[in-house]
Amino acid sequence: MKHVLLTPIQIGHLLQSARKAAGLSQTELGYRVGLSQSRLSKLELNPGSVTVDQLLALCGSLGLELTLQKRSPPAPASEW
Repeated sequence: MKHVLLTPIQIGHLLQSARKAAGLSQTELGYRVGLSQSRLSKLELNPGSVTVDQLLALCGSLGLELTLQKRSPPAPASEW
């Protein structure tokens, strides 16, 4: 499923949802990517401090891929 992420908090929600869908605890996922459970908890709640390395490792462990693309132009405002 494709998700358009516009805010850091959306990243945290997506990572948490993917982790739970995979049946992994924070401890188990943290072990896979070299993070403590407390650090993973902080990233899920406040992902503004996630590094690119951490984000890519988490995505890889959760079967996600990160794709960047040019944003579509906004739809024109309808006329009254």
